[in-house]
Amino acid sequence: MPEALVFGPCEDNLTDRRFYRVADGHGLPHDPFKAIVGPRPIGWISSRSLAGVANLAPFSFFNALSSNPPIIGFSSDGWKDTVQNISETREFGWNLATASLARAMNESSATVPPEVDEFDLAGLRPTEGLVTKAPLVAEAPVSFECKLSEIVRVKDHQGAASPNWLVIGEVVGVHIDPAFLVDGLYDTAAAAPILRGGGPGDYFNVGPDQKFVMFRPKTPA
Repeated sequence: MPEALVFGPCEDNLTDRRFYRVADGHGLPHDPFKAIVGPRPIGWISSRSLAGVANLAPFSFFNALSSNPPIIGFSSDGWKDTVQNISETREFGWNLATASLARAMNESSATVPPEVDEFDLAGLRPTEGLVTKAPLVAEAPVSFECKLSEIVRVKDHQGAASPNWLVIGEVVGVHIDPAFLVDGLYDTAAAAPILRGGGPGDYFNVGPDQKFVMFRPKTPA
């Protein structure tokens, strides 16, 4: 067992757990952090370069950050074409990755030169937004049009800069296939979104069998 790993009793003395200091490395075949914090929504981000080349790429570190105003954010491991495009045009799209689009989403993750259009690579049809000029995935049941709020370089707790960049944008337009609106409510499971898990290639489906309802506790009188 690597020196970074300790297998012994926790403070509660009820169970044994594996512990490692992140600075020493996890010593495992794949980073468990990515599997523990998951499954995660997929940031399938579309953008356009100043030269007019459409770009499409999935990011596994993505989520909604605020509801009012509606804000989403994703983290890019390195200053990639997506970040470059968004920094220049200050707009982008987000597209819902579903089970039927899983292979196309995966194809769009290929590392290719900036002049390559990932829509063509993945066999997808770009469509124009109504508020922004960023392309959207026509086949996706839901797409967001977004305006850039800020791009932040991720730092560690000591203030040292990392190679990661956090892109935060405000949702200014929402496109929803009406087939997924039931009595005015969006049916999350019906759209069959896929989520990113851990390991080199683990994904998860969302369906009606995973749904359960739980309301917040009432405020005491």
